[in-house]
Order: sequence, then structure tokens, then C-alpha cells
Amino acid sequence: MKKRQNVTIKGTKEGLVLHLDDTCSFEELKKELDQKLSANSRIEDDRHYIYVKVNVGNRYLSIEQREELNNLIREKKNLMVDDIVSNVITLEEAEQVRTANEVKTVSKIIRSGQVLEAPGDLLLIGDVNPGGTVIAGGNIFIMGTLKGMAHAGCFGNEEAVIVASSMKPSQLRISEQIDHAPDHAENNESREMECAYIDENRKIIVDRLQVLVHLRPNLNRFEGGL
Repeated sequence: MKKRQNVTIKGTKEGLVLHLDDTCSFEELKKELDQKLSANSRIEDDRHYIYVKVNVGNRYLSIEQREELNNLIREKKNLMVDDIVSNVITLEEAEQVRTANEVKTVSKIIRSGQVLEAPGDLLLIGDVNPGGTVIAGGNIFIMGTLKGMAHAGCFGNEEAVIVASSMKPSQLRISEQIDHAPDHAENNESREMECAYIDENRKIIVDRLQVLVHLRPNLNRFEGGL
């Protein structure tokens, strides 16, 4: 009877994909992975780096086990770990994902000196007065006038957007990008809802809300889209 392989290596245009069996012991897995990568490295061109994506299926990996796999792969010549993917996460991680994708809805006016924060998306039904601040890990949607500061994607999400019924901010921030007192805000008499996003030049742009349908199609996860 042929012995089942615990490690399968496939080459792609992007590099190597390692499929690791999720039923054998972790020690068995490491041993076979080491053997196969050692054999594979002898025939690979060592003049450039090869990116490796690791798929461990329904196996949960601790931080220590992930580091062990990282180190094992990095020991081989010209191999670099691109990602380690598992179908399994802890309850704590699941809660973090749920929170990050949750829309926090608040109905109030954010006055000068007040700060409103949300770990995921924020929907504010009300105004942000001058001196007021709204911060979100995801997108910010303001059903009112934005005259204070808004910071979307505060944990590094450059795909985040800021939407307001009336866009007259003192400052816009998306991820690490900052737009100080946008010129657009000074003479903005538009009655249309507008949005702010980071463009391909990594600058914050303020435009009509309708452009998000094409720029951020993932926003259609909300009922009815934009």
C-alpha cells in the first residue's frame, strides 16, 4: 500500500504552494517538509528568491508552530514565506474579525472636543462639528455635515473611505495619509453626498459618492449597495 504524502509541492507563476496534511502529527509534517524542500532546493535556480505560500487546511497553528514552519522554510536556499493559511482560527480571533466587520451606528452630534471611535465601520447619524473627531478601523459614513476631523482605516486599511452628506472637514485621514483642511471644503456648497478615498498616487481625493461603485465594489456588501 502506497504511503500517503503529508506534503504536496506545486509550482505557480508566483512561486511555490505547499499543501500540508492536517491529520498527521506536527512533527511528522515538519520531517517530511524538511526532506522535500531539501530535495527541491537542489534543483531550483538559486539566482532569485522564490515565494512560498503554505496551506495547512483544517489544522490550527500556534504562534510557535507558525514560527517553526517559517524558520524551516527560510533555512532552505532562496525560499521566502509569503503566507501561511489555515481554515481554523481561535474564538478570540473570530471575535476580532466579527468586530472589525461590524457597523457601529450612532445617532448624535459630535461637538468640539468629543471623539467617537469604532473598531470597524462607523455610521453616524448626525453632524461632526468643528473640533469634533470621528475615528474608525474601517469606513466612516456620516449622515450629516462633517466639519471636524475624520480618520478612517486607522489600523492601516488604505481601502477605507469617508462619506458625508456635506463634506466640509477640517482634516481628513485615511490610514497614514492626511489631508489638512482640504481646499475643497472651503467653497463646498454641493448638495450631493461626497466621499474621500486614497487614489493610485496615495493621495486623498474628495469626489462624488457615485464613484465608489467602481472604486470600492466591496461596499456592495451593504443592503442595496450605494
